[in-house]
Amino acid sequence: MEDLIPLINKLQDAFSSIGQSCNLDLPQIAVVGGQSAGKSSVLENFVGRDFLPRGSGIVTRRPLILQLVNNKAEYAEFLHCKGRKFVDFDEVRQEIEAETDRITGSNKGISPVPINLRVYSPHVLNLTLIDLPGMTKVAVGDQPPDIEHQIRDMIMQFITRESCLILAVTPANTDLANSDALKVAKEVDPQGLRTIGVITKLDLMDEGTDARDILENKLLPLRRGYIGVVNRSQKDIDGRKDIRAAMAAERKFFLSHPSYRHMAERMGTPHLQKTLNQQLTNHIRDTLPGLRSKLQSQLLSLEKEVEEYKNYRPDDPTRKTKALLQMVQQFGVDFEKRIEGSGDQVDTAELSGGARINRIFHERFPFELLIKFHAIKNVHGVRTGLFTPDLAFEAIVKKQIIKLKEPCLKCIDLVIQELINTFRQCTNKLGSYPRLREETERIVTNYVREREGKTKDQVLLLIDIELSYINTNHEDFIGFANAQQRNIVNKKRAIPNQVIRKGWLTLHISIMKGGSKEYWFVLSAESLSWYKDEEEKEKKYMLPLDNLKLRDVEKGFMSTKHIFAIFNTEQRNVYKDLRQIELACDSQEDMDSWKASFLRAGVYPEKDQVLIVGNSSAVDSDEAAPADTFSMDPQLERQVETIRNLVDSYIGIVNKTIRDLMPKTIMHLMINSAKDFIHSELLAYLYSSGDQNSLMEESADQAQRRDEMLRMYHAIKEALGIIGDISTSTVSTPVPPPVNDTWIPETRSENEQHAAVWERVTFPLLWLSMFRMNCLYTA
Repeated sequence: MEDLIPLINKLQDAFSSIGQSCNLDLPQIAVVGGQSAGKSSVLENFVGRDFLPRGSGIVTRRPLILQLVNNKAEYAEFLHCKGRKFVDFDEVRQEIEAETDRITGSNKGISPVPINLRVYSPHVLNLTLIDLPGMTKVAVGDQPPDIEHQIRDMIMQFITRESCLILAVTPANTDLANSDALKVAKEVDPQGLRTIGVITKLDLMDEGTDARDILENKLLPLRRGYIGVVNRSQKDIDGRKDIRAAMAAERKFFLSHPSYRHMAERMGTPHLQKTLNQQLTNHIRDTLPGLRSKLQSQLLSLEKEVEEYKNYRPDDPTRKTKALLQMVQQFGVDFEKRIEGSGDQVDTAELSGGARINRIFHERFPFELLIKFHAIKNVHGVRTGLFTPDLAFEAIVKKQIIKLKEPCLKCIDLVIQELINTFRQCTNKLGSYPRLREETERIVTNYVREREGKTKDQVLLLIDIELSYINTNHEDFIGFANAQQRNIVNKKRAIPNQVIRKGWLTLHISIMKGGSKEYWFVLSAESLSWYKDEEEKEKKYMLPLDNLKLRDVEKGFMSTKHIFAIFNTEQRNVYKDLRQIELACDSQEDMDSWKASFLRAGVYPEKDQVLIVGNSSAVDSDEAAPADTFSMDPQLERQVETIRNLVDSYIGIVNKTIRDLMPKTIMHLMINSAKDFIHSELLAYLYSSGDQNSLMEESADQAQRRDEMLRMYHAIKEALGIIGDISTSTVSTPVPPPVNDTWIPETRSENEQHAAVWERVTFPLLWLSMFRMNCLYTA
């Protein structure tokens, strides 16, 4: 049985060092109480040394997991200072203070991150305790105003676990019925199965009073009873009175006090330490079945990984070759899955890999094309002079086709950037071998950069091919005859009532008019509607798309959103009394995607380039030509309209062709080529890049993780072995019988407290007042 507590200590260290709790609630004792209740003195008496920080206010600001181990030599160790032994306990105090400040700062703030301290000494019994911050009501210094709730929440994190015994420390010179420690203990342990009472400062009680009935568990009883202790006074601490001398004085106090001498053997620090050792041991034994089940579950989850480590030899060339092959194969599989959006490589949090490339192909690239093609939408006038329509048509078309180069090259750049990001995500699994990861990223990135040139050359060739011959005999081209009779509507609407896009957007409105709020927007071919949520049951508004345009809006000084606006070209209100509405997205990519959707619905950007035709030539201008250069000749106007219809028709054909060929070209020359390279050539490039030994040299973190994983695995196996022996050779100690602990008040909310005051005080006074008035009236 004496192996149980060291076993739990060993498990705590094994799990803490690897950065996880192994999902186990290990049996332990949590020390709770108000500030200045004497918690620190009790723990120092256990150790027989001054080692805890002292002072005013909150001194314990992080949980201290104190593991006491019976040992011939006396020294201390911190889990965060591996390998260092502290023989001077003043240095232990300084290290606790420094480690506390490192996490919480020096402003009396608190943190739930524990400090693990193990003390070896011949004067202690095996015991594990957690010293928690003292409960307080008032914030001091730079502490947050909710410090009381922060401390309470931290304490609750520990004592709500069924595996945790609660050591409720209360000073004898206060009202025990209002003890904060006993109140929180009853909240989480209403049956009193886990609560042990400790009464401190018995020597400071008023003359003529004592705590005899409490310590005999007659008054204010607890199921596990109380143990009284006498700690050193502040004067003794300041004078550095020896703890052993203080414990001798404690022993003398109980033997000589008339109220306590008959139970002196059941009082004092040594008896408390022995009782806690026994109760923790029994508690561990009682929780063994559940602990064993959890350990077995953890062992099964570790075995597969540990199997690779059991016969691990870092310098084995066979192992390195096998690992290299597996890593490269896995990298290829992961890359393919990310591109195809299949398997466990799908990121549900945000678009990545193939999904993002698909968005570039079908939303971002069409958006860029529409922006370019929309430039020829408006023809404001013609310069005076004669011109030949077919020559003007060809000149305008070629000028527009040349403009395709910019969005096409931009599309390739976006795809390359996403490919490189995908490579980096896939190499995360190579993190155990930093050099391999670095070389793999370098090789595949260089390959993609090489393919970039070939892909761009091919795309530019496609555009040159379009420029080389304007095919006016294309089956979809309207021809000169039809162009003269047809008036093409600028807005090419999609199928009526067709939904183009749905999603969340923030509607930006001034605070005076309701403030910004998120709505579920639905964009169709005819209108923009927004709803309360995606169920689309409560419609807030429907805005027709007629005469609407888009414009960009600069981000505010503190805003992280990307904003664009919708307005009416006829200066009409678009929503309530607003001439424009501002819509906000979380990212530039989302904003561009929404703009592309609006373009599909026929809502175009505000700034239109102007087409000016004249003297057998055509040019684009960002400014409209001066009014005196425009011809009002009806014949010329009709010719201009004819050319515009012809250009619009032909550019639509080119647009369709480029939108179809661009994704195919990029997929063939870049993405599929990259897949083939990874599967067939990457391994050869890695072999030729340098020494295989350095390439497969694992990182220090991986080596440490392997060692800690093996240590935890063996610790769990050893624990299961000890648990197996103990479970079959011991008999459980029965839990003490229940007692009437209704004297401990329930923790009430503020409203409940007001109600109680009303019930006890206000209501009786009111009733008495009414009774007197009734008597006077009768008289």
